[in-house]
Amino acid sequence: MESSFNPKDIVPFLEDVTDRAGRAIMSYFQGKFQIDRKDTAPGGIDIVTDADRASEEIILGAIRREFPDHDILTEETRTVSTGSPWLWLVDPLDGTVNFAHGIPIFSVSIALMHNGALVAGMVYDPTRMEKFRAMRNNGAYLNGDSIHVSRADRLDRSIMATGFPYDRAYSPINNVAEFSRVVTRVQGIRRGGSAAIDLAYVSCGRLDGFWELKLNPWDMAAGMLLVEEAGGRVTDRTGRPTDVYTDNIVATNGMVHDLLVGILSEV
Repeated sequence: MESSFNPKDIVPFLEDVTDRAGRAIMSYFQGKFQIDRKDTAPGGIDIVTDADRASEEIILGAIRREFPDHDILTEETRTVSTGSPWLWLVDPLDGTVNFAHGIPIFSVSIALMHNGALVAGMVYDPTRMEKFRAMRNNGAYLNGDSIHVSRADRLDRSIMATGFPYDRAYSPINNVAEFSRVVTRVQGIRRGGSAAIDLAYVSCGRLDGFWELKLNPWDMAAGMLLVEEAGGRVTDRTGRPTDVYTDNIVATNGMVHDLLVGILSEV
């Protein structure tokens, strides 16, 4: 890819690879699959399934064929950095715990960065066949239709979403105190189980805001770009500018952002 690369050029590739990954995931969801634990700490609940691995194999294979000089950062497979200015961030199955329990809330999330800046991203929900995509300076879309964040300007009229880290059973940094502060101040809180979908829902106005701690770059990269390109605001939990390597996030429609950050700062 040249430096003049237009993110729009990547859309057909993202459409194709997420289609194929989504079909693989759904074939396991409707059949049998093996579940393995990734962590061994007391109370560890981080798992991986055959579907995670199959989806990742499809995505990594496609990227390596089409863009062999690009670097890749992914959840399940250790990859080697070559120093390329282009970096793919891949979550082959975001919401694995939901998937393993038969809950149809999970997604494929793929983002592309150039020199550290997000330029394109897609979140695909294969259960609803919803594709959220964004290109830097080109807007955000759901199945081809332009999307925008909500216009809620009061917390008591806002629906928020959040999640809890896998190590919550033994780490004091577990989002429980933050949740307790926010839940009494908003219209409602949802805990969907896929950060990528939560961020996509903020981008299209289904949710007014989302926050979470201890996320990884692949969890939130595509969703961050979606929210920004849909007119929303993304920071860390203190309201400061953030990037994919900051392990916490606050993403809102912008109108309730400072209000949410203010509550989180009380903890």
